[in-house]
Amino acid sequence: MIVVKLGGSLAGSPYLQSWLDALAEHGAGRVIIVPGGGLFADSVRAAQTVQAFDNYAAHAMALLAMHQYGWMLRGLRPELLLETNVDRLLLRMSAGRCMIWLPDLAQLDAAGIPAGWDITSDSLAAWLAGQLRADALLMIKSAAIPPQATLERLQHDGIIDPAFAGYLQTSACRLHWLGPEDSARLPELLNDSAPTTPRYTSARPNSPIPQYPPGFDER
Repeated sequence: MIVVKLGGSLAGSPYLQSWLDALAEHGAGRVIIVPGGGLFADSVRAAQTVQAFDNYAAHAMALLAMHQYGWMLRGLRPELLLETNVDRLLLRMSAGRCMIWLPDLAQLDAAGIPAGWDITSDSLAAWLAGQLRADALLMIKSAAIPPQATLERLQHDGIIDPAFAGYLQTSACRLHWLGPEDSARLPELLNDSAPTTPRYTSARPNSPIPQYPPGFDER
């Protein structure tokens, strides 16, 4: 089983549909998608700046931003199924469906997930991979990640959040970085998902570290 984080920054990309097509066609019974928040989460951050509400409220609203993006993905490929309960994800996936996880605030609270901007959908994807004992975690970003990029460098450049490395370590699953044009690699990666110590791969060996606009939130 593979957890796939589909970055919110792909919301306006011409490659989003090709990724959804590949996931729907090849991921049935094998893939759980974790949606980012993208522009929906950006609106939460902007509202918090203006209204100064607390981080717990912002955290809850950012989770709803992930729900919005998840519903958008399902609207583009209706055969993708939505599920909020972690315990039911594998059961429903085992019926031969590709799932979209919409995180539940109460479940995350019970699991001790901190509320704040240091925890984005990247960390939630790594946490979910650990909870479900996934064989691999695929991180699909709006720009390719070069293989020489360390997690420390990616955190420094704002590509991943500060908590991601810790959740990845506890998940003990294989990690793959993929860019927007790499959907054709999905069948290969689905067939190469044997459990292993975390391993970092990238599809683009000579790609520069991507730079996102100031304040852009992949959550």
